[in-house]
Amino acid sequence: MTERGALVLKIVYPAIALLVVVAGWHFAVSYFAIPRYVMPSPADVAAHIADDWPALLRGFWVTFVEFLLGFLAGAVAGFVFAVLMDAFRPVRGILYPILITSQAIPIVAISAALTIWLGFGLAPKLVIVALVVFFPVVVNVLDGLASVDRDILNLVHAMGASRASVFRHVKLPATYTPLFSALKLSATFSVTGAVIAEWTASTSGGIGAYLLQANSRLNTSGTFAAIVFLALLGLVSFLIVIAAEYVLTPWRQGSKARRWSPSYWED
Repeated sequence: MTERGALVLKIVYPAIALLVVVAGWHFAVSYFAIPRYVMPSPADVAAHIADDWPALLRGFWVTFVEFLLGFLAGAVAGFVFAVLMDAFRPVRGILYPILITSQAIPIVAISAALTIWLGFGLAPKLVIVALVVFFPVVVNVLDGLASVDRDILNLVHAMGASRASVFRHVKLPATYTPLFSALKLSATFSVTGAVIAEWTASTSGGIGAYLLQANSRLNTSGTFAAIVFLALLGLVSFLIVIAAEYVLTPWRQGSKARRWSPSYWED
């Protein structure tokens, strides 16, 4: 199969799966005569989206900005923190158990505490999203740094590589695969974190706030419309990570390697 054919199948299969889900949803509502206030049909949800499109689009943009800023902050902080923990092993021994223990605290409880400390607005939402990303990035990057073969490190040191060169050419590439695995995992979870933060610290109309208002009014069509937009946001966030991985790791899409020279280790 050609590369173009494989790409087409990657698009066609999810589209078919989506159509099957929508068709099953429509059949269940029609066959079992489920009332609209319990579960609206796909047509009802589509009609609500068309009627309230500006509010939904505005909420989508607000939540997307919260997700993007918090996601970037959490990814950068997690990567830097992991590198520092790897460089200073005693610090890792102290902080790593604390980091693991902190994951037992529900994100809702953290969100409520951050609202008290930081007030309503953008700050607590960004912190919540960043925390969702922070832990997976730290753990995966540490695993990537620990996976570097000790013999390879000894070899490049014997070739005269500086500490910065070893990190750039040996250790850093070892973190790419686990890093992007963590980012893919965190992308959709970050959307959930943004929604939870909007429920506890929202002063603007994000999709999470829209969902909460629709649910409080027993507006099931509005609730499902918000869910559709949240699913779309999760998909967009995942595709952003995929695109970043494609751009930053081009060697995974090709087999051409850089030619070695004695100046390779010279920065």
